[in-house]
Amino acid sequence: MTSGLKRFHQSGCTHFLTFSCYRRQPFLSVPEPADAFVAVLERVRVSFGLRVFGYVVMPEHVHLLISEPERSRLSVALQVLKQVVSRGRRPAGQRRFWQTRYYDFLVKDEATRIEKLRYIHRNPVSRGLCARPEDWPWSSFRHYATGESGPVEIESEWTARLREKAGRRLVVRESHPIPKSTG
Repeated sequence: MTSGLKRFHQSGCTHFLTFSCYRRQPFLSVPEPADAFVAVLERVRVSFGLRVFGYVVMPEHVHLLISEPERSRLSVALQVLKQVVSRGRRPAGQRRFWQTRYYDFLVKDEATRIEKLRYIHRNPVSRGLCARPEDWPWSSFRHYATGESGPVEIESEWTARLREKAGRRLVVRESHPIPKSTG
């Protein structure tokens, strides 16, 4: 166990999270597991009452900008997310799909939230995976740029305006069981 690692749960803050595939191997470099990750993220968002502010799925790691869950703890929500995504997708001969730990940075102000969101969206470009952030399909960037609804509901001004037009406030849906598989 990592010495000095501190987790601040129930802080009411937004969390910038990073977690990696086992030994930083590119298990998410093909569409099927990357698409599955995004689909399972949406299911976990609904089931645990998370607010997702941003995400990017990279070939060997993931960045999330999320709230703490309304139901259960953040570590439990992440454990479910990782377990469901890895189910049936672990490459032959590999013991694990994910590294066991994750990096957690508390976002306490708007400037830091914007900084982390920009980092998330620029990550595929800085890594040379695409020319522009909008070219990367496994990211929340297009939602912020155009208001486009994607596979994961993103908490943003676009979403707030849609809710306002519909005459409803943010309501966390009833918990639904997480699927055993997404395929």
